[in-house]
Amino acid sequence: MSIFDQQRLTNTILQLELEGLRRGFYSDKYFTNIVRILEGLRGAGYGFAGNTPRQLPVDVRGFPVGDIEVEAQIFNRRAPHALIAGVDVALAMIRHAAGHYEEDHFIEGWQRLEVVAVEDGVITHYDGHPENVSTVIEIRGRYSDFTLLETPILGVLSRASRIATNVYNVLQVCNGKSVLFFPARFDLPQVQSIDGYAYRLAVQRYNAESGGNMAALVSTDAQAAWWGGRGGGTVPHAIIACFFADTAEAMVAFAHYIPVEVPRIALVDFNNDAVGASLATVNAFWPHYLEALISGSEVEQKRWTLNGVRLDTSANMLDVSLASEDERGVSAELVRVVRAAFDKAWEQWDVPEKWREAAQSYCKQVQIVVTGGFNRDRIERFEREGVPVDVYGVGSTFLTNDKATNTDFTMDVVRIKVDGQWVDVPKVGRLPGDNPDLQRVDLSRL
Repeated sequence: MSIFDQQRLTNTILQLELEGLRRGFYSDKYFTNIVRILEGLRGAGYGFAGNTPRQLPVDVRGFPVGDIEVEAQIFNRRAPHALIAGVDVALAMIRHAAGHYEEDHFIEGWQRLEVVAVEDGVITHYDGHPENVSTVIEIRGRYSDFTLLETPILGVLSRASRIATNVYNVLQVCNGKSVLFFPARFDLPQVQSIDGYAYRLAVQRYNAESGGNMAALVSTDAQAAWWGGRGGGTVPHAIIACFFADTAEAMVAFAHYIPVEVPRIALVDFNNDAVGASLATVNAFWPHYLEALISGSEVEQKRWTLNGVRLDTSANMLDVSLASEDERGVSAELVRVVRAAFDKAWEQWDVPEKWREAAQSYCKQVQIVVTGGFNRDRIERFEREGVPVDVYGVGSTFLTNDKATNTDFTMDVVRIKVDGQWVDVPKVGRLPGDNPDLQRVDLSRL
């Protein structure tokens, strides 16, 4: 459940691969070993025969380890904060894959579990000390019922929260400008839905904190599938090649055949002449727009509105409009010269006096989208320098998983139920944690 819409993701949407989860196909092998040990002890009627090095308030001699009930807490250690995502997926795994097999018949075990969890979209904080962690999910119940789920639960929380936090951190420096989500080409198709969901959570969190209304803009339908949205986009370089490098002609075809609801954004670096391609495109669009303006056709006005251009110059290339000492790739100076070219483009048109103000506004409303190697630091620099960017497109940086961005989760067994009493037995260096954001989960609704 997200803190923003109170809507729970269920397996109807998620379509988990339940057989694999239940059989341990996605589990580290030491967890399948644990299940085998516990089942063997249960069958043998084993009672604890060892000597505990802990000073416990209860006598555990003869304790039936095979049926042990534990309290397991799941937490992360990303400093200074992490935007949590993937909780609903983890809960759906517990609801539909907790239990055990008797021969080939799966016996569900979720009814025997008590689960509390935070909602997707909360932020946890970490000061670097492993005893000061914020629990995001806590499970109480027979350990063998959910042992096999630790690996996939931690995996989904780690990935989704990492991407959500990476996006959230970028949004903090964009001054409310839209950030397109472009990492689909950098990973497996199967992760697009959870990645897009994590991105949207970050956008929702940013909007809630800033009072903004930034839209969640993804590039594939799969990325928007979990919230019922659709991917968006305009043209790749390939279509310009199909028009023999004529960017303007390719965009004219786009305007003819693509529904007017889709923004007209030209990709203008194909010939390494962003200004030339930009002006050629706006020059080609304007006569059609003027005709629609005169006729009063709002649909045709939308069809022939050039909503923006996208600069995607390779980092090793210097656009022909720049001086030799200028920065290569999509630089601040390149954005400025393109903006200046648009603002003056109407002056070269033979526009009747009546329509000159409309022509001027037409050029000024064209937005500039930048893509190619953008990350938090680069966006922060552009914003600090007042570069006239309207939209940032970010791709692989959202998938970054290094020392600073790693968002791994851990599950610790911290308490054991003995004769109705919960006894602390955490690993040395850890403590049973808590989090005021934890709420009881009704698994029956998943």
